[in-house]
Amino acid sequence: MSTESVTVINRFVSEERRELWSRSWKRFTSRPMSVIGLGIILTVVLLAVFAPVVAPYPAHAGKFTDFQNTLQSPSLEHPMGTDHVGRDVLTRVLFGYRLSLMLVGVVLGFGVPVGIMLGLVAGYYGGWTETIIMRATDTALALPPLVMALAITSALEPTLVNAMIAIAVLWWTWHARLVQSIVSSERNKEYVQAAKLAGASTPHILFREILPNTLSPILVKVTLDAGFVILIGAGLSFIGVGVQPPQPGLGTMVSQGTSYLPDSWWVSIFPGLAIFALVMGFNMLGDGLRDLFDVEVNR
Repeated sequence: MSTESVTVINRFVSEERRELWSRSWKRFTSRPMSVIGLGIILTVVLLAVFAPVVAPYPAHAGKFTDFQNTLQSPSLEHPMGTDHVGRDVLTRVLFGYRLSLMLVGVVLGFGVPVGIMLGLVAGYYGGWTETIIMRATDTALALPPLVMALAITSALEPTLVNAMIAIAVLWWTWHARLVQSIVSSERNKEYVQAAKLAGASTPHILFREILPNTLSPILVKVTLDAGFVILIGAGLSFIGVGVQPPQPGLGTMVSQGTSYLPDSWWVSIFPGLAIFALVMGFNMLGDGLRDLFDVEVNR
């Protein structure tokens, strides 16, 4: 094949790919809730990344007290008021977003690759390999993530790192089952058989042929899982086994503020609304991606 022919083919493939992305983007933007969800997530990520710059009082995110300004109601100086030791609630919410997104990154960064690998192996090889991996997955699925995380963080020192480990321990199971079910139906299709006849290696078949066909449902599930991880992390912090003071965990802030309800409602309400907004953003984005890719992700 001549160089000119290869160039023409590559140009044609690139144009087809751009057209596909253009159509997909138009379908995605035709759903207002999906666009709103994406906007919320991007806004939160930017605020979290630049929290030291955009936060009005960065020092209030750590060890800081100002007993002359405790429990001040929302004002121009403190848009979300101050807490029981005089710290600016808005500042702590912005830094709390950092911790929540860090939790999501660590948990899913560990659980998704592990689940994908186990799901690929189980679905492709079948037989005893599939039986052993999936029975281990079923056993882990029988343990509620929040209960397991609570047990681990209670046994260990209650810190953010231990909370991440506790949640990540079981999160791979959902992705292993999802990928296994997809690979089981893909392994006997013609394109896989053609790759085998062409002499392709097993890693090539798994990662270059089959894996791309699982990315759409995996992406949808990752987006939806992010909201669950945030809620579990906030729940652990709320009961005192997650993020520890003076770190500005959103769940910890809600828990501390309950002691001052209903008079100083802002101490709990604003961190709670921050959790709600972030979880809703991920859920709306996940629903939009699910409609876009036309996949069904069960939990």
